[in-house]
Parts: sequence; structure tokens; C-alpha cells
Amino acid sequence: MKKIIPGIVKGETMTKIFEKILIATDGSMKNQPAVSKGLELAREFGSVIYAIYVIDETPFTSAQAEVLTDEIYVKLKDEGEKAIEQVKRIANGVMVETLVLSGRPAHVITEFAVKNKVDLIVVGSQGKSGLERLLLGSVAENIIRMADCMVLVVKRK
Repeated sequence: MKKIIPGIVKGETMTKIFEKILIATDGSMKNQPAVSKGLELAREFGSVIYAIYVIDETPFTSAQAEVLTDEIYVKLKDEGEKAIEQVKRIANGVMVETLVLSGRPAHVITEFAVKNKVDLIVVGSQGKSGLERLLLGSVAENIIRMADCMVLVVKRK
């Protein structure tokens, strides 16, 4: 007798639960377990991956907006490019679309997920830390609150 799990197995074939997976990365070592788990799930389900790095403009949205000069923006964009290229480098055959976006990370990530009909957002429980986290709050926490799709928060090992 076949074991049928509602929504997952229909007869002989496995349906795609996660056709599109968004991996939010900040490029830190603390975020690597989330990247690895997202890629592992993509391999298992034949999913497409969106690897996204968001340049956090929050610190620059106050009266000091002029602080975000072209030079600083270019450095932040380079950091983002390195982070998403790392995802591509370890993808091993998984189709990965990479993007560097800017804005408030949780908002940008969840809006992108809605617009692109993402089935799962994978994010690390810890990314950059220190004063940055104290001022901005946890991006993962905000994504959980705001997302319309499933969110997998991966703890650092």
C-alpha cells in the first residue's frame, strides 16, 4: 500500500512543493547554513533559486541621507555581488538567479517573494551583528511577520 501524504505525493509522482525558493543572504559566515539548506532543498525538489542580497538603506534614510555617497553605495554593491556569487559558486547545478537590491531588507525580500510567487524564503537566524542588529532589529524576525509564504529560519550550527 502506498503511503500518500496530502499535498505532497499523488500516486507515483512527487508534486513540487517548492518551485521557487528565495535565499536571503548577507554574505556572512553566520548565514552559510541557511544558504546550504536552501540549496539542499532546491536539489531535492528541483526548485529555482533566487539568491538575494539587500543593500540596507535604513541607516541612510534620516536627515543624513547624503551620507550614502556613490562611493559607499559601490562598496556595498560589491559586497552584495560577492555574497550572491558565493551562492552561485556552491550551487552545483541548481538554477540560481542572483540579485542585489536595495531598501529595507525585510520589506524588499517579502515584496520580491510576492511579485515572483516564491514558495519558500530561507534566511539565517543570525547575520550581521552588533550595533547594526541593535538598531535595525532582526531581519529574519521581520520577514516571518511580513511574509505571505513559508519561511525557513536556519540556525547557525
